[in-house]
Order: sequence, then C-alpha cells, then structure tokens
Amino acid sequence: MASIHEEGILIAQGTADHPAARCFLRPDKANRHGLITGATGTGKTITLQTLAEGFSGIGVPVFMADVKGDLTGISQPGVLSDKLAKIIRERSLEAPAFTGYPTTLWDVFGQQGHPVRATVSDLGPLLLARMLNLNDTQAGVLQLVFKIADDDGLLLLDMKDLRAMCQDVGDNASSYTTEYGNISAASIGAIQRGLMQIESQGGDRFFGEPMLNIQDFMQTDAGGKGVINILAADKLMQSPRLYATFILWMLSELFESLPEVGDLDKPKLVFFFDEAHLLFADAPKVLVERIELVVRLVRSKGVGVFFVTQNPLDIPDSVLAQLGNRVQHALRAFTPRDQKAVKSAADTMRANPRLDVATAITELGVGEALVSLMDDKGRPSVTERAYIVPPASQIGPIRPEQRQALLAESLVAGVYEKTTDRASAFEALKGRTDHHTDHHTDHRTDNLASGPNSAPNPRQAHSGRAQDATKTEAPAEGGGLLGSLGDMLGGGARRSRAGVGEQLLKSAASAVGREVGRQIIRGVLGSILGGGRR
Repeated sequence: MASIHEEGILIAQGTADHPAARCFLRPDKANRHGLITGATGTGKTITLQTLAEGFSGIGVPVFMADVKGDLTGISQPGVLSDKLAKIIRERSLEAPAFTGYPTTLWDVFGQQGHPVRATVSDLGPLLLARMLNLNDTQAGVLQLVFKIADDDGLLLLDMKDLRAMCQDVGDNASSYTTEYGNISAASIGAIQRGLMQIESQGGDRFFGEPMLNIQDFMQTDAGGKGVINILAADKLMQSPRLYATFILWMLSELFESLPEVGDLDKPKLVFFFDEAHLLFADAPKVLVERIELVVRLVRSKGVGVFFVTQNPLDIPDSVLAQLGNRVQHALRAFTPRDQKAVKSAADTMRANPRLDVATAITELGVGEALVSLMDDKGRPSVTERAYIVPPASQIGPIRPEQRQALLAESLVAGVYEKTTDRASAFEALKGRTDHHTDHHTDHRTDNLASGPNSAPNPRQAHSGRAQDATKTEAPAEGGGLLGSLGDMLGGGARRSRAGVGEQLLKSAASAVGREVGRQIIRGVLGSILGGGRR
C-alpha cells in the first residue's frame, strides 16, 4: 500500500544495494504534474494503482483511464497470494494493509459504467476536426458551420444536430458566400463521411445530454477517501482519436470550470492519462502548443496531470518540461530509437553520484523503477533506484456482479443513464423545412403569376432564416448578453442544466439583442481550444 507519512505518499523503497532509499510524493507538489514511462510489462499499471491509492487515502479524488481493463480491482481489498508474499520477502517491503477504495465506473459507451457525454458545441470545431481527421480546408469549413449555427441561434447538442446543420449549409452554400466565404460541397461531404464513421464506431453516444458535470469527478466518501473514477477505455481505444479527443476535452473542462487556487496542500484532483502518446500522434503544431498551455495553466486550478506512456520520446519537449515528478521503469535499447529514448530519459533525471542512470534504465526488473520526485523546495530529488510498493487493493479486474454492485451504489447512479433530447438544430431545421415547403405550396400560384423576377434571392433566404432563428431559438437557448454572463457568473454551468437562475436569464434574454451577446467569449478555454459554450 502507498503509505501516508509526514513526508508524503510512500510509493517506492530501496533495493538491496540501497535499502535506505524511500521515495515520497509530496501532495503539495502533485500539481507539478508527472510522468510514468516504461516498456510493456515493466510495472507501469502497478505504479498507477499505487499512486491512485495514495491520493485517495489523503482525500484526493482521482481520474484514470483503464486501457487494459485491469484497474477496477482497486475497488476491492487485495489478498496475500504466494507470489506477492515472495516478492515482499525478497524485497524487504512492508506487507500492505489490504483494503478497497471508493470507486465510480464510467464508460463513453454506457456498457461498463455510467455514460459520459458532451455536447457537440462544447467539444468545439477544433477538437472535432481532429477527431474526424479533417485537413485544414475541411476544418475551416467545419468552423464556418459552427459559426453559422451560432449566428442563427441554433443549438448543436448531438450528432444529428451537426449532420442536419452541415446538410443545411451545404444545400444553401451560395447564400453564405458573401458573409462567410466559399463553402465547397467536397468539404461538407468529407465532414459528413467522418461523422458517419464516428457513428459506426459508437462514438455518437458520446454526444448529447445530460452532459457530464465535471464536479462529479471530485467526490469523497463518508470516510474522507477520494473517489477513484475509472473510465473503461478498452473499447474506446479502438477509436484512438476519439479517446485522445475525449481526454483533452476533459482537461479543458477542468480548466474552465475550476477557480484559480494556486498551490494547495494537496490537489483537488489528480488526472492520469494512460497511452498518452495518442494525444500527440499526428497532432498539428497549434494543437500541441495549446495542450502545453492547458497543462501549464491547469496547475493553478489545483489539478495534477500524470502522463503514462511507454517511451518518453512520445511526449513533446514543451510538455515534458512541465512534468516534475518522474517514475521511470525499464526501457529496452534494441533499436537506435530505443537507445535515444534511454539517453533522453537519463538526461532529464537528476544525477545520482552512486548511480549510472542510463545503464540502470536497461537493467531494471519488473516492479523496479528510477524515481525522482519534487522536494519541499520544488526541485527534482536525486534519482533513486527503488521497488514500487505493492498496492493494498486487488490486482486485476473485478467480476461482473461486483461491477453491477458498484454501479448500483454509486453516488451518480441514475443521473446519466437516461438521455434527453431537447429541441435543437435538428428540430429547428426540420421545422423550418416543413414550414417553407407548406409556404411554397400555398403561394405557388402567386409566385408563378408574378414571374421569375419575383423569386427570393439566396441572401434574402439566409436573412429570413436568421430572423426566424432569432425569434424562435434565442429564448429557448437562453442566449444573448445575459445568457453569456450567466455562463461566466455560474462558474461555467451550461445552459443544458436547467435551474431557477437559468429560467430567469431566459426570460430576460428575450429582451436583449443577440448581436451583442454572441460577441462575448464564452470561456477562456473555449477560445484556446476552439470550443463554444452553448
């Protein structure tokens, strides 16, 4: 078990050569972020579980993605197996006081945990473009689709809203040319094909309402232990872009919804990002820069982010520089890239005169690591070679009946299971089409009698759509100046979560022009990541 001492969370103890070495992670330095690296099978998952237990034990909630499907055992007490007893004896470690930890299970697909959803508008065009693997031209068209929806007061909540909006923009592209620029049918087609692909992979379940309240990740149980939130990611990993986009969206939600707190005695939340290389794979430079910005700024919100990956070269140098706590498991120097990774890892860890770090990295056994953590003055400690202390909880997955019990007893049981589908862009566009069809039928004779010069031009058609949207959608959306101010004053609360204050804002907003309201930036990270607070 990760023991709690005055020095912090004990995560590793010395080897036979250096038995006195004890590595403590200081809670007040956990928001300086961290990195856990090592080849497959070297013990990263055990390190992750030990750290999560330590944070939970001091009342810090934890979020982590269960990529391999074997982290749910943290909810159950461990047992002293013959293998574990042998390891403890050989390494002169303390036997853990076996116990389970409060756990909430989540799943984007809603199968192995509570559903996790976001609205299309909240995700924003930049992250959505990356998920759909769009090129620059197609991404620009997608941004125009979002802009037109915003100007017309149309809510983009779920996938059918976005598909309907794309179809409407494509069908009426000529009417938008003057104000927004050219919109090619090929780009609209590429976006629609990408959306179909996401739907076929089940990713459309991620979009919709009720949307995740990020505060639900930040709970403690009756005994004061932090709740460990586990995202079932084994199926999600089959869509790596969806996984990486989801994780980055969650980081942005944390940044935007939490107040500035500076350095605390312990973090508000610790966020573990497994398979972190997926976040940066094929990412454009502008996105990497923004990820670096989020990682740097989220520290002041009291959130610690730990990246877990096989190779330190998977993390860009600009992000790597933000990660002060390091746990390095074994790397294998079989190829030139492997050798470069070993040298890179050794060069970024604080030297120990008693230890050849580069050589040790290739010699480490399973469960053994090189550890360098932040000291009381915020400096990296001297690198120590040590054994990760065994977790107190069960190693490996839980049984199906245990999973069902966790879901039934969860603090959020029943909150996210039932989807809601309020009126949004899809319904508005469908109603608009029906209305125009009826109107055209009723006045067909008049139009024919008045001649071809009487036909409405595309610009007038678009103007009529915008006016219709202003009349019908703005009150329902709670838009305008007061709606935007409500988002800010409400600490980032979304209009999708109705309340008394929101109803008041909706009533007042009907008297306020939308033109002024939509000029207000809907959140710092919305402008950073391209998302829109709807």
